[in-house]
Amino acid sequence: MAIKSSIHATIPPLSPRLFPLSKSCGLWVDQIPPVQQSSRYGNTSYRTWHERLTENVESLMLRFLPDDLKPSTVEIIPYFTERFGNSSRIDYGTGHETNFAAWLYCLARMGIIKEEDYHAVVTRVFVKYLELMKKLQLIYWLEPAGSHGVWGLDDYHFLPFIFGSSQLIDHKYMKPKSIHNDDILDNFSSEYMYLSCIQFVKKVKKGPFAEHSPLLNDISGVPNWNKVNTGMLKMYKAEVLEKVPIMQHFLFGWLIKW
Repeated sequence: MAIKSSIHATIPPLSPRLFPLSKSCGLWVDQIPPVQQSSRYGNTSYRTWHERLTENVESLMLRFLPDDLKPSTVEIIPYFTERFGNSSRIDYGTGHETNFAAWLYCLARMGIIKEEDYHAVVTRVFVKYLELMKKLQLIYWLEPAGSHGVWGLDDYHFLPFIFGSSQLIDHKYMKPKSIHNDDILDNFSSEYMYLSCIQFVKKVKKGPFAEHSPLLNDISGVPNWNKVNTGMLKMYKAEVLEKVPIMQHFLFGWLIKW
């Protein structure tokens, strides 16, 4: 699995039609500021934001669906809303992130996303989603759902480490150990998803990297990105797709069958 395009890859025709979705959701964050409360995590304004999402999600889907596929909203809307987290618990984790992948898969099953779109879907559409999720996490302090603490890759995400390691396969100069070089992170995190994730982890967590992110620190000792990517895929299957506490909430229908 190799994604060689940078985050700023040329956008094929599909991507601009999906960009307004993240833009609209991002504007609502600006319009719904966090309330003052005693607890750090789980700002209740997130519920107001999520309620607005729920009220507008059907119209968002209908913006890009052709007439013959508009009945599919009954199936793709739950994946779209779940990808932003749970409004009752005010949390977010890899299960919610998997719903975003499921939503993209449904669009591919319906022929809206073509094979030639795959690179841009990751390097542009998925990146926009990540940017929005980081905004939600920082503004509303979403509780990490099912976090493994220091023994997880990240409190919230998994997929960007898969896509990001793929993007760096066969890179001449960038190695897994390069994550410890702050100059590299500062200069290239906008181009490479994996480096962007590492930089974000270092921003929100305090203390030595090896202490707050020992798993990512250990992975930096792997000799090449191909091995990192292969290991990430196996780990995602074992730690996300095969975990009952995560997948028990996953929905199935005619697009994604049981």
